[in-house]
Amino acid sequence: MTPTLLIPGLICTPELFSAQISALWTHGPVTVASTLEGETIADIAAAVLRDAPPTFALGGLSLGGYIALEIMRQAPDRVVKLGLLDTSARPDTPEQTAKRRGLISRAANGEYEAVVADLLPNLLHPDHRTDEGLINLMTRMGQVVGAEGFARQQGAIIGRIDSRPSLSAIAVPTLVLVGDQDGVTPPEHAREMADAIPGARLVIVPDAGHISTLEQPEAVNAALTDWLKA
Repeated sequence: MTPTLLIPGLICTPELFSAQISALWTHGPVTVASTLEGETIADIAAAVLRDAPPTFALGGLSLGGYIALEIMRQAPDRVVKLGLLDTSARPDTPEQTAKRRGLISRAANGEYEAVVADLLPNLLHPDHRTDEGLINLMTRMGQVVGAEGFARQQGAIIGRIDSRPSLSAIAVPTLVLVGDQDGVTPPEHAREMADAIPGARLVIVPDAGHISTLEQPEAVNAALTDWLKA
């Protein structure tokens, strides 16, 4: 059985994949990597690889996808399948970087809880923005990551490289999945990756925003199960 390694996104913990872990473990052991060690995407990827199984199926959401793409550059021989969820191969735009630096500054000045609260609506499908269970879960994950972890993650995201030139070199079965109303890494970014990765499968999840694993767990589980079985 092939181990599966999942990498969570910004201000997210293993709870991001709670529904996926229970669905996927029948196909092999499932672990969730930490994104809290390292100052750059390359550093975080190296730390994840240090603790990872010798070979594994790799899935990452958002920031986790940026790290997964870096792992494909650092150790492509260790990855047997790749899943890119609600993520992008593009680098930060100047506007995104400026916004991130503002959030880092606010968090450092004692406004971290407010920053998390401000971020959450943009991450969810419009129909889910008043879902107390989702909001509470995501707030809890943000509290676990904390202001220092948030600043480190945002700094790594700001400094990420353009991964588009390396997409054509990916030679493992690849799933590219995105919520149909993902406003952070929209479907056109997913389509761009799927078109560039040889043989990649694109899945657009209905009624989901950026946090598809929590918003539509059954649809995501079905796509990931097909990916592992392919």
